[in-house]
Amino acid sequence: MILTKLRQAWLLIFSLLISFMAFWQMMMRANGSVPSRYLIALGVIAALSIVLSILLGYRLPRSAQAILPCILLLSALGITMITRIDLETIANGGASDVGMRQVIWVGIAIAVSAVLILVVRDYRQLRKFSYTSMVIGIVLLLSPMIPGLGREINGARIWIHVGSYSLQPAEFAKLFLAVFFAAYLFDHRDTLSVGGPKILGIRFPRIKDFGPILVVWIISMGVLVLQHDLGTSLLFFAMFVGMLYVATGRKSWIIIGGVFFAVGVVLAARIFSNFSNRVTIWLHPFDQTIYNRKWGSSYQVVQGLFGLATGGLMGTGLGRGHPSITPFANSDFIYASLGEELGLTGLIVILVLYLIIIGAGFITAMKIKDGFGKLLVSGLVFSMAFQVFVVVGGITLVIPLTGLTLPYIAAGGSSLIANWLLAALILIISNAANRADDEDAIDDTAFRMEAIKVLHRKEHAR
Repeated sequence: MILTKLRQAWLLIFSLLISFMAFWQMMMRANGSVPSRYLIALGVIAALSIVLSILLGYRLPRSAQAILPCILLLSALGITMITRIDLETIANGGASDVGMRQVIWVGIAIAVSAVLILVVRDYRQLRKFSYTSMVIGIVLLLSPMIPGLGREINGARIWIHVGSYSLQPAEFAKLFLAVFFAAYLFDHRDTLSVGGPKILGIRFPRIKDFGPILVVWIISMGVLVLQHDLGTSLLFFAMFVGMLYVATGRKSWIIIGGVFFAVGVVLAARIFSNFSNRVTIWLHPFDQTIYNRKWGSSYQVVQGLFGLATGGLMGTGLGRGHPSITPFANSDFIYASLGEELGLTGLIVILVLYLIIIGAGFITAMKIKDGFGKLLVSGLVFSMAFQVFVVVGGITLVIPLTGLTLPYIAAGGSSLIANWLLAALILIISNAANRADDEDAIDDTAFRMEAIKVLHRKEHAR
């Protein structure tokens, strides 16, 4: 246990040192000095991180150790690049202070995660509130449609206004809906696993078992049609289908889910012009006509690709690029901004950090013996992995743009807090999984010792 705590402390100190060095280097190159307000704010973040690490060692001593340092590094990279873009905007005669707001949001996210770890002693308590979570999740998901509360930005109505602040409720809705999906699928996994007709060697479910996926499909299409939000719609439906596969083990549900969503997207593309524009931009980004259009042009995508190309293998260096040329460089296209200054090598490191978090989550899902916990952590981790894939794929033209943001890195308080809470839930479940694994190991050792004693008795009897 002492070695575990020492390793946890070393990982935390290492991540904080790397984060501070990156921010210092960027500031010295782009600004010539580090303003005292940033030093104070980052010092508070470091103190909160240490407190959270101590809390994890006390409350969740067997939780996955690599998750917190990786999240801190990703959040620090986000702060560094957002502040970098602020400095370039100011140098060009504009005004921006998004970087300092991001620092504040990171502090709030750490504090809220600590509260969740203190309050939720056993993740299985969440199962009691499955239908309450469903109601809260759907209300949050549809709240931007309320007149006077919701706000449409860039063609998508996914924001609500509270005073002078904007909030993206769908980020929190995914946590509540993940709890509901996990509880529902755990309770009905036997029914949903019953086989129906066999087509092309694949056993499909019975017709009467299509209800759950049909309901979630209708809700996802409702988000797609009413809010014009392809990313959120795709994320929720994919999360449900992924959890459905984990619960039943049937590949047929993935095929059915893919067909259902493909039909919905085709219908929406025919009805709404912004969806067809995204596909056109994806297929023909360098077409002169599309690039020069006043609305729905490929300018943003092309500028992001130019930024990635400028970065090359090693990047221009922190503080030496021009990331602000790309629209929404600190949010939707922050991956391209990082690629310009850190290069392909830096982007691979970022993806490895995500891979470590996702891998720790899936290992937890394999270890945990409780079905509800297995489904919940699988859904949470899959949603993060899917979101990273969709964002990176959209920027690199693997798939069309969806409007989602990169977890922990992109500017925005809603996404940041929601993803920190998601990580806190994974830590809580991983602690239970590793604790159960240790107990099984102890029991197994005792069993083997007893078996050895029996063998010795038999030998002496002979």
